Amino acid sequence: MFLKNGSQSIFVFKTMPDLQMEEREGMNDFEVIIKYHGDIEKVAQEIGAVVEILYRGYAIMTLDEEKLPQLYSYIEVEHIELPKLLSLELEQSLQAVCVSTLQREPLNGMNGDGVIVAVLDSGIEYTHLDFRNADGSSRILYIWDQSIEGTPPQGFFHGVEYTKEDIDKALQSEEPKAVVPHQDLRGHGTAVSGVAVGNGAESGGTYRGVAPKADILVVKLGTTGFASFSRTTEMMRAIKYAIEKARALQKPLVINMSYGTNDGSHTGDSLFESYITDVSNLWKTSIVVATGNEGTAGHHYSGRMASYEDMEIPFFTASGIRRFSISLFKNFVDACDFELIGPNRESFGIISMNEQAKSRQIGQTRVRMVYGQPTHYTVSQQVYFEVVANAEDVLAGLWKLRALAKEVVDGRIEAWLPTVEEVSKRTFFAEAEEDNTNTIPSTARKVVAVGGYDVRLGSMAGFSGRGTRRFDKPDLCAPATEVMTCRTGGGYDRVTGTSFAAPFVSGAAAIMMQWGIVQGNDPFLYGERVKAFLRLGAKRSEIRAYPNNAWGYGTLCVEETMKFMLKYAQGGGIWIGR
Repeated sequence: MFLKNGSQSIFVFKTMPDLQMEEREGMNDFEVIIKYHGDIEKVAQEIGAVVEILYRGYAIMTLDEEKLPQLYSYIEVEHIELPKLLSLELEQSLQAVCVSTLQREPLNGMNGDGVIVAVLDSGIEYTHLDFRNADGSSRILYIWDQSIEGTPPQGFFHGVEYTKEDIDKALQSEEPKAVVPHQDLRGHGTAVSGVAVGNGAESGGTYRGVAPKADILVVKLGTTGFASFSRTTEMMRAIKYAIEKARALQKPLVINMSYGTNDGSHTGDSLFESYITDVSNLWKTSIVVATGNEGTAGHHYSGRMASYEDMEIPFFTASGIRRFSISLFKNFVDACDFELIGPNRESFGIISMNEQAKSRQIGQTRVRMVYGQPTHYTVSQQVYFEVVANAEDVLAGLWKLRALAKEVVDGRIEAWLPTVEEVSKRTFFAEAEEDNTNTIPSTARKVVAVGGYDVRLGSMAGFSGRGTRRFDKPDLCAPATEVMTCRTGGGYDRVTGTSFAAPFVSGAAAIMMQWGIVQGNDPFLYGERVKAFLRLGAKRSEIRAYPNNAWGYGTLCVEETMKFMLKYAQGGGIWIGR
């Protein structure tokens, strides 16, 4: 469930949709993200489209593929972005993150009570005892399952919504799943929820989450038109839903997103990332995102071109994959053509800035190449390659991406292969770069980006995504190896990955917001203020310089963070913003 982001040129939409259409088995509708002003509903009506307004200036439009070019002529449409695929950030304790000591004075009872934690993921095992109250009723306020059809939430068109009343009724039944047929087939969302908000009931309190009294809201992300992965549009809808519910209930909200993608510039400038940044200002909301498991995956390349020299970027593909892509970014002022050569040494052709879009098929393998343009969001230029096998699998082995440079001023090239979850660790660049491997949307500007470390060894988890030396992400790290948490069907299991580091921080944010907002000690303790205190209270080693692109500002320590919050509160209301 990772995300594929990026600010691809609108030319992408004229060349890529046919693949999406095939994967949707002949469906006529096509979905795009739109940044707009004015009356977008009038635009949709005129071209026979369906529009969902997410937030001021952001919408998702579903329309016939053939009518897509008409959108470009409307002055109301400022920018268009193709949805990207989302993938799960998969594969310690409370003492490591300094939660256990909060049961002592003066912070007794810090458990997330009164705060909603929204887990936007693969669903939840709602029958698990850790997500129930002492009387057997559910702690889950709502489940929006986007993967099945029924009665969707008000204002949305797909999926089915289950209320706490529905879930309680199911729990009282001999066959709960017959009453509420929601399932977490992957187990990922259940594990994430257990870390953040599990109350340990099934283990007698042994395996308890960080905020065991917090309310729970769940969105199971759909896979509309795709067999395996969710899209950024599903996540955008889920974020809107969570914020609207929390505002209606007048409760502060923490959103946990353990999803990511490599498809984008990794600089926070896609419509998807901009949307997250903008809506983070709504209500009393804090958004926490895992940095992904791409650190040592070999999926990032960084290099420099020289004028009038050819440059080869070799990479290997694993057997058994049906599709992969390369998302490459360069400086717009650099003139360069690109060529893709397969393991059989056959070229799929050269694409230049004069062509902008090109497609070629050799045997059962089809390659699309898109030479993008800068948008009003970024000055960089994307060149996108997509390789799809029509039958069987993509050719495994050594591929070469050639950069045929002309006049070069800057020369920098950054390129990403898809995430581990999509193409495995056996697909990788021969000369990979570990920096700048945070997945999107942990690169969005106003989220808390969480990396992972190994508690037992006290060392960075090799797989944890890293930021650039110019961009101070992640914000901090939390346990990410051998974390014991809830599993589907009941009981517990050990899991590994930054997916499970993020909910440690989500639970910590819920505790902070309980103290600040629910208990009235700091009414503005949400958003960037939560991030600032998390950074301040993080534990830092004397042998490292901070912040750095692996550890951020250090490792999560809720107790130290709370101590600093108390000091500032006792200082006379610094939060007023004087």
